[in-house]
Amino acid sequence: MISLPLVYTVLALVAYTTGFWYLFLRLMSKSEINHWLIGLILGIGLILHGTVLYQDIITPEGVNYDVFNIISFTSGLMLLLSILFSTYRPVITVNLIGIPVAATGLILGFAFSQPNNFVETHSVSLDVHIILSLAAYIVLLMATIQAVILWFQDRELKNKQKRRIWVNLLPSFQAMESLLFDMLIVGFTLLTIALGFGFLTIDNFFGQHLAHKTAFSIISWFIYGSLLIGHYKFGWRGQKAIRFTILGFFLLALGFIGSKFVLEMILNR
Repeated sequence: MISLPLVYTVLALVAYTTGFWYLFLRLMSKSEINHWLIGLILGIGLILHGTVLYQDIITPEGVNYDVFNIISFTSGLMLLLSILFSTYRPVITVNLIGIPVAATGLILGFAFSQPNNFVETHSVSLDVHIILSLAAYIVLLMATIQAVILWFQDRELKNKQKRRIWVNLLPSFQAMESLLFDMLIVGFTLLTIALGFGFLTIDNFFGQHLAHKTAFSIISWFIYGSLLIGHYKFGWRGQKAIRFTILGFFLLALGFIGSKFVLEMILNR
């Protein structure tokens, strides 16, 4: 018998695939994009994605923080934020990255999530801290992808290449850079709140495998904060902004994803 989660997963993938090819073909033909239509298609995909994820994460025993559930949640929220950012910036083409990421996360979450990975001491305050941390991670991941795209654009502009793929397909460098700092402000704010909330609500914050996460997160926080101060006070942009963004996320991911993967997949804890 076919399960409902499988049906929802397939339908969500159909919606994501439809939205991706609609955007891609419109861009290739340089035709006008119907923002309402693409929003509706991707919105349906996200609702179905969320339905599948809800059944995996919210269980009678509590919230299941399996690594593949987190990947699915991260990828879906990433696409949602990408859609929201594109409502006020001319960067709807960025969704061509967000859609396959969301589809991949959905597949991984549905196929590989384990039903018994719960936090030992479950509380609402801990859930809020985790959700805030994930939200910060998602926005800063998007900023990192944005920084990589900017690197490609900047390279094409400086080398004066005849075939400017990234420059021609995507919005202007200025618009993309403005979006990068929008993401950094949101991500830095969420990270600040998550760290502050964690120190106030978690006992023994430097214990229980949290010391390395805390250290990497604080270092990353200083890097992002320095970049934002440098940008708005000293005009930092371009390659310096790209390097700081990538370095900050690398340290954040090293503490967050790396430790969780080692504990669950290698140490089986």
